[in-house]
Amino acid sequence: GGSFTWVRDCVKNQKTMVYYFTSRVPEGETQGWVIYMGEDKFVNEDLIAYGFPEDIWFHVDDLSSAHVYLRMKPGYTIDTIPAGVLEDCLQLVKQNSIEGCKLDNVPIVYTPWANLKKTKSMEVGQVGFHKEKDVKKGRVAKKDNAIINRLNKTKTQSKPDLQELQQNRLKEIRRAEAAAKAKAREAEKRTAAQRREAKEQLEYKDFMDPEKMVTNNSGVNLEDDFW
Repeated sequence: GGSFTWVRDCVKNQKTMVYYFTSRVPEGETQGWVIYMGEDKFVNEDLIAYGFPEDIWFHVDDLSSAHVYLRMKPGYTIDTIPAGVLEDCLQLVKQNSIEGCKLDNVPIVYTPWANLKKTKSMEVGQVGFHKEKDVKKGRVAKKDNAIINRLNKTKTQSKPDLQELQQNRLKEIRRAEAAAKAKAREAEKRTAAQRREAKEQLEYKDFMDPEKMVTNNSGVNLEDDFW
């Protein structure tokens, strides 16, 4: 988005380490969800700039922590994230907070990536929000070692070109939107054609109505005009 067009000098032209995790598999699905976070606050700058529109960002409220992201699956919204997947994200962000990992009842905030606001005056890794009303709040009562251990077993790391990945994703979205619009136009054409056909059939039926047809036997003397 426009808020992220400025270049962060501290991370310009360098590949950044990203850690990936796989959540538990929600009921009715066959695969877990992708959760990811950056190596440090400098990597967070790239993640803020180059997320996917569908990503959800998580952070410990009012404490330093990792920026944890959930890559949403099609058909879901921030309000319909499966409970188990959401719990995995909340536990992971608490675990990756130097202060938060030692505390109970840790508040977590989460919001769509598109709601993240970054300005030049902010420090490295710092972020704000465009709309406070789009920020959700969760809470982790206690650390769940079973969840953290399970997530850590799925952990992988890589240095992806985040900007290229984002550009490819945006192209996919534009193609899908164009296809959906084309499909909608075709549907509108079919509907319009069906309406025309129905109207023509109705008019023809009305035209052929015996009660409205004039014939030689209808009581009108058609020969009178010639005499």
